[in-house]
Amino acid sequence: MSSNDIPMIERMYIDFNARNIDGVLAVLADDVAWANGMDGGHVHGREAVREYWTRQWSLVSPHVEPVGFKLEDSEVAVEVVQTIRDLSGQPLEGQDHGLKDKTVIHVFHLAGGKINRFDIREA
Repeated sequence: MSSNDIPMIERMYIDFNARNIDGVLAVLADDVAWANGMDGGHVHGREAVREYWTRQWSLVSPHVEPVGFKLEDSEVAVEVVQTIRDLSGQPLEGQDHGLKDKTVIHVFHLAGGKINRFDIREA
């Protein structure tokens, strides 16, 4: 890990919030393991991440705001405020998935300049 990885991850959040899925997928390894915040577990591979986000964005409108970065030996941990709204921009009510407004820790593992694993931890 290096401090050079942080700008890439910051840009990824900008792309995610703008729904620029191709911009985000470009920094993921082909065989990435990506945490599924809606249903649990992980999805594997860039196309599975595309399908996951396409499904998520058809149900809710998430916004993730990084507020702190911690560089560790094998990972970058990012404190993130996530806000989840319905598709009309209103607060969620009666949803049956795991997405909620809260602060979480996003953990990125990188290899060869690409993200090869993403996990979510409670803050």
